[in-house]
Amino acid sequence: AAFISIQAFPALLDLPQQLEVSRVSCGSRHTAVVTRGGELYTWGWGKYGQLGHGDNASSDQPRPVKYLAAEGLQVEEVVCGPWNTYVCVLE
Repeated sequence: AAFISIQAFPALLDLPQQLEVSRVSCGSRHTAVVTRGGELYTWGWGKYGQLGHGDNASSDQPRPVKYLAAEGLQVEEVVCGPWNTYVCVLE
């Protein structure tokens, strides 16, 4: 099982160097970022599938949401709710 660190204060997180973040949103226990290239990365608590990786796994490290790229969708905006994530995409 993944160790999910829930902190009540901001924490520095490393993303791959080539990524430039354009949008960020935080849910109650998960975070999502949109890159300038239109990719979505998520991490945190995933019990309800809110990370978008096709499972209910949690992750301490940012992971790309591969489904969106595979479908040729470019993410424009992301908004995290308490246990969900809303994504606006362009085809």
